[in-house]
Amino acid sequence: MNQKTQSCQHKLMITRDALEVIQGKWRLPIVLALTFGNKRFGELQRDIGDISPKMLSQELKALEENKIITRTLYDSMPVTVEYSLTPLGFSMKKVLDELLTWGAHFRKEIVTKG
Repeated sequence: MNQKTQSCQHKLMITRDALEVIQGKWRLPIVLALTFGNKRFGELQRDIGDISPKMLSQELKALEENKIITRTLYDSMPVTVEYSLTPLGFSMKKVLDELLTWGAHFRKEIVTKG
C-alpha cells in the first residue's frame, strides 16, 4: 500500500471516529447550546426546541460518555443538575464556527433561492 493510500485511509478513520461522536440530529445542537454557557436540562430543552426529554437525556449521556460534556450535580433542594462542555467539547468550537459559516452560505445559496 502506498503512502497516499495509507494517508487517505488514516484520515477516513479519524473522520469516522469524529462523526461517531457527533452523529445524529441533536448532538451538535446540544454542544452549540453549551458554547453559550452551562445549562440545566430544561434550559437545553428550551434552547433546542423540538427535542423530547427522553432523546435529550440519551444524547446527553452519549456526549458525557465521550467526554464532550460534563454533568455536575448540586446538593440543593431540589437537586440541580448542570451540563457544561469539557475542554475536549470546547475544542469543537472552531469546527462549529466553520459549520455555521458553511450553513449560512448553504441556506443563502440553496434554501432561500429554492
